[in-house]
Parts: sequence; C-alpha cells; structure tokens
Amino acid sequence: MTIQELEATCRQVRRDIINMTADAGSGHPGGSLSVTEILVALYFSKMKIDPKNPHDPNRDRFVLSKGHATPALYGVLGRRGYFPVEEFKGFRQIHSILQGHPDMKKCPGVDASTGSLGQGASIAAGMALGAKYSGNPCHVYAALGDGECQEGLIWEASMAAAHYKLDNLTFILDNNGLQIDGSNNQVMSLGDIPAKFAAFGFHVIEVKDGNDMRQVLDALDQPAETGKPTCIICHTTKGKGVSYMENQAGWHGKAPNEEQRAQALKELEA
Repeated sequence: MTIQELEATCRQVRRDIINMTADAGSGHPGGSLSVTEILVALYFSKMKIDPKNPHDPNRDRFVLSKGHATPALYGVLGRRGYFPVEEFKGFRQIHSILQGHPDMKKCPGVDASTGSLGQGASIAAGMALGAKYSGNPCHVYAALGDGECQEGLIWEASMAAAHYKLDNLTFILDNNGLQIDGSNNQVMSLGDIPAKFAAFGFHVIEVKDGNDMRQVLDALDQPAETGKPTCIICHTTKGKGVSYMENQAGWHGKAPNEEQRAQALKELEA
C-alpha cells in the first residue's frame, strides 16, 4: 500500500474507534487513537501475516500489551479481513468476539489475551524466546503504553529479552504522555525512557511523531541489531485526529455521546 492508502486506512480505523466506543457507551478512545498509525503500519505493511490463515505457525506475532486499546486493534483486524466489519457493532457486548480486552480464544487474529498491564511484554518475550529455540523465523511485536511502563513487569521482561538476545522481538512504545489519572509526569515520571531501555540492553529507535505514517514505517524498516531486542519509542498524541480529545486525559476511558460522535466523524472525514 502507498503512504496515502495507509493514511486513508488510519482515518477509517479512527472512525471505527469512534463508532465502536459510541455504540457501546464505553471503551478507551484516547489511547486507541494515539496507537492507530503503529497498528496500521504493522498489519498493512510490515508484518508477515495472512488473514485467511491466522494460525500459520510461521506468521509474525503481535501482542497488544496496552490491552485496553482494543478499538484500534479490532478496527485494524476487521479492515484487514480477519472478520466481518459488522462485528464492530458487538464491541464490549456479552458473547461478542470483540470484548473490552483482547481474547485470543474468541477473536480471529488476536495472538495473546491481555489486559492486566505489563503482562503483554512478558508474553511477547516468551513468544520470541520460543521462536528462537524452535527455529521459527517469525518476528514478535508488542505495543506498550507509557503509563504501563510504571509496571515492574515491563522491566523484568526487558531484562529477560536482553539476556536471551531476542533480536526477533520489537517493543513499540505509544508514548502519548497521558494515563487515566493525568500526565505521566504527575502520576509517576518515567524519566529518560530511551536511556532506560538502552541501559537494559535494547536497540532503541525514537520516532519524533508517532502519528506520522512515514516516520513509523521508517522506524519499522530499520534493521535489528544482532543479539539485541528493539524498542521503538513513538511520541504520539492521545486522542489524535479528534480535536476535543487530543491531549486530554479525560478521554482515556470515556465514550463519546451522539453529539460528540457526530463532531468526531465530521473531523475524520476522508
């Protein structure tokens, strides 16, 4: 796909995010909108996957460690062809395949069930380690939240990933600066996050604007360093694309009402 086609897909996925959360009356639009370019770049350009064969043992894997951002993941999976987009209407409903957090036993294309913050990083590291031992050529990607990096499990997983030289593992940090209770700096400062991952033994790449498709693709295309896991730190905007949601912590876990839905969809028109 061209850059223009990928950007158009991002706009469509953002509309899906707004509609899913508005229909359900609940969900997490802010962090879903910030991670959109990352997921579209992975699923529509970078990862070796086949929606018609979602259990291919040699496929690349993706773990949504920030598991509350399912509207973005489901939007991407549906638009990529893993399931009919009509399933979006069932978001967060009983018996739906699209639960509030990803369920690998229910939703096609989901490689790991996540939700408790920090655990996805360890799951991804375990997948990468297993692939190394078995000779599987797959690459494992995990999307982390910045507030999530306040969890100790992130750093235990990072220490293990470096120790086992998992150069088939890439963490992508959605660094939008906000979490449910406010800014990261107010709640618990992350300090120099690139330096921390580098100190743990990661090959670190910074993306100045993680909502710029070209910049995200360029980062994903950089070759891994032999014997080192990679961490791509994407500086993003929470609520990206919807003016009244941008850089507002209050939209972390609040759904738009009908008036707000209409305004958001108007702003996201192609």
